[in-house]
Amino acid sequence: MTSRVVLVADPLPATALERLGPEYEVRYCDGADRARLLAAVAEADALLVRSATTVDAEVLAAAPRLAVVGRAGVGVDNIDVAAATAAGVVVVNAPAANVVSAAELTCGLLLAAARDIQTAGTEVKSGVWRRSTHVGTELAGKALGVVGLGRIGLAVARRMAAFDMTVLGHDPYATPETADQHGLKLVALEELLSRSDFITVHVPRTPRTVGLIGEAELRLVKPTAYLANVARGGIVDEAALYTALRESRLAGAALDVFDDEPCTDSPLLGLDNVTVTPHLGASTREAQERAATDVIRALLQTLAGETAPEALNAPRSARG
Repeated sequence: MTSRVVLVADPLPATALERLGPEYEVRYCDGADRARLLAAVAEADALLVRSATTVDAEVLAAAPRLAVVGRAGVGVDNIDVAAATAAGVVVVNAPAANVVSAAELTCGLLLAAARDIQTAGTEVKSGVWRRSTHVGTELAGKALGVVGLGRIGLAVARRMAAFDMTVLGHDPYATPETADQHGLKLVALEELLSRSDFITVHVPRTPRTVGLIGEAELRLVKPTAYLANVARGGIVDEAALYTALRESRLAGAALDVFDDEPCTDSPLLGLDNVTVTPHLGASTREAQERAATDVIRALLQTLAGETAPEALNAPRSARG
């Protein structure tokens, strides 16, 4: 019997790939090399990617045997799920893999912004010892506004409550029971923005959430407030954010994501009250291992003809 071919287009932990077993032939290619990807996917029954490989209609058309695409992570911005559905290809991801890592990074960025840790540390390393310009603010007694109460948003809420913060939440899908369980108060977005001292965004990027925090929303916030985005670029309007920061209508921002990545030339990077990291939300050893393990489990279930809980679509007729 011919082995099924699993094509790995982005780097994944070897320990996770060992779970595929001897009945699967594992092949590798550089998914960023379009020509090689199109050639390699022609014989693939399954395709494993992270964020560097784009899986669009052209790739799907070049893969007549393909039954499943696995994204070792949460976001599927790089996968055309509608085209996959039309082609009879199941798309699975690892939605819970980076929850802890993303939540911990969010907490770290909120603390860094509140205490100006990034700029102060850079100064010390350059030989400047200046304390008077780095007077921060405590989190205790302040209000934290969490926009998006999915796994990560709720994890952030639980952790920041330990800093004696009052937690406000906004999510059109959240229930009062969820709010009660996590000790937070559900409010409208406008109220959250106007009352919060720290605001953190945890919603997926969709046509409805692009620009969710824009010029009008930023005019509602306190001039002493801080805004963090560890979700997806584009949810916060970067031009509006830059203007708000320059006009001192916002005390500071902490950003792990940008509209266009990699980002090295945004005007936001020139502001001292902006703390930045290069999309590190899922960049821990534990999260990477968990993402690969979870998506491979979902991939194997799909190849076995089962419906994986992580499936993002339900093609009427699957290949393979």
